[in-house]
Amino acid sequence: MKAVINAENLSRWYGNVLGISEISLEITPGIKGLLGPNGAGKSTFLKILCGQLKPNLGTITIFDEPVFSNFRLFSRIGLCPEHECYYKSDTGWDEVLFKAKLHGFKGKEAAARTEVALEKVGLMDSKDKYIREYSLGMRQRLKLAVSFVHDPDILLLDEPLRGIDPLWRVKIIQLIKDYGKMGKTVIVSSHVLPEIEAMTNDIILIHQGKIFAQGDIHYIRGLLDSHPHMISVSCQNPRELAYLLIEKEYITNIHFDADSRKVIFDTNKRDQFFDRLNRIIVEKDLDISEITSPDDNLQAVFDYLVGK
Repeated sequence: MKAVINAENLSRWYGNVLGISEISLEITPGIKGLLGPNGAGKSTFLKILCGQLKPNLGTITIFDEPVFSNFRLFSRIGLCPEHECYYKSDTGWDEVLFKAKLHGFKGKEAAARTEVALEKVGLMDSKDKYIREYSLGMRQRLKLAVSFVHDPDILLLDEPLRGIDPLWRVKIIQLIKDYGKMGKTVIVSSHVLPEIEAMTNDIILIHQGKIFAQGDIHYIRGLLDSHPHMISVSCQNPRELAYLLIEKEYITNIHFDADSRKVIFDTNKRDQFFDRLNRIIVEKDLDISEITSPDDNLQAVFDYLVGK
């Protein structure tokens, strides 16, 4: 499959701060997950792709055309940006209709496209409300409607699920997957692995402005599963729970939170730990109120892999 996006030695910095450095990759149609911790360079890369930023070094082409200042190409790109930028005295309908008109649609066609876009994100019933009255999740869905109202060939979505309630997260994920099935190119950025895992197996892992890995998501999942994990369990009797697990070979450390009924386990075999924990919960009827994994994120994986 021919690549639609080609980046070669792409670099961008802000004074002494590095945004991205020497990124070279080819992106084919379909859904690509752009994964990385906060500050990794995801937003900088997407802003360069849509022409908002010019790289200091390197080249970027989309459909074999240069991106920066190429206004004809912009009609084929849709962006859901990281930050909001609205006239909050406008209604949701006003905002999406205005963007449709900016892409050259007029009259009934612009209105029809606006209605379809708002319907897809569940905002038709709220179309006449002022944006300042929208919740965070509604404003996020409005950004998505704006990004695809003109039916672009490429969708660039920067943390599109931020602030969206669980029900609409499922619907938005399905919407994104539908665009991928249509043969469009969708790049979704996130620092949360399960979000990307629900949409695609094809990922681009970025860290400190560089491409750290690219390919199948199961490789990244393997990194998560193999690095040491910290598991925090809150329960009525944390010392009893610790006693039941202390002799297991996959427990490398146990320590207690003095200010709460919490015990923290360090384990190098997360799956075995949770299997045993589930059995204990059933067999011993322990009153467990919360189980969290504070280091179960991409930043922890990066820190582990680079030896921090």
